Amino acid sequence: MSDPDLDFSSLRAVFINCTLKRSPEISNTDGLVRISTAIMEKHGVAVDVVRAVDHDIATGVWPDMREHGWATDDWPAIFDKVLAADILVLAGPIWLGDNSSVMKKVHERLYGGSHLLNDAGQYLYYGRVGGCLITGNEDGVKHCAQNVLYTLQHIGYTIPPQADAGWIGEAGPGPSYLDPGSGGPENDFTNRNTTFMTWNLMHLARLLKSSGGVPAYGNIRSGWDAGCRYDFANPEYR
Repeated sequence: MSDPDLDFSSLRAVFINCTLKRSPEISNTDGLVRISTAIMEKHGVAVDVVRAVDHDIATGVWPDMREHGWATDDWPAIFDKVLAADILVLAGPIWLGDNSSVMKKVHERLYGGSHLLNDAGQYLYYGRVGGCLITGNEDGVKHCAQNVLYTLQHIGYTIPPQADAGWIGEAGPGPSYLDPGSGGPENDFTNRNTTFMTWNLMHLARLLKSSGGVPAYGNIRSGWDAGCRYDFANPEYR
């Protein structure tokens, strides 16, 4: 068996950290993000990390909320990073058993660009891959992950196997991921899942990029609007 090709220098990734803590306060989520980004960067992936709460992101579901009554909006600059990336990882903490308010806002702003089209006439996020990282000291990793991954696939991202990873401490008040003695950075289960997620994202992103993305047949909105039904059998005409 020959050695695999470990050069992923054709890829770009962006991680959006949806912590509630503004820089320079320590983000436990960022500790988990650094494991994944280190693997990617070692193999040539160009990586951007955005801490969303550090930016003035307007509330809404349009690409630029300055066109919809807001005086300022930093999302368009973040959106440019998203569009330049083959891989998007959304990362965040658990609060009250659910994703953070910042994560929800990022979902809404990503959704705001989902009606746009790529050069093939498909929805804009086709041909890109997505994953997520979750941290906390209360239950909810799988619940939060399923919400993130559903959101990403619904707007057009392709989700690889094992596309999420997370860490939680003992239920109830207790140490967070980066706190001394938490055991978080040494947790083999979390480290394994984070590593698998990272490699699966890189593998699938490169496969999609090298093949030109998702084939542009059966998923073109303009074709459907023009009357092409892509072999859909309409019961009304049976």
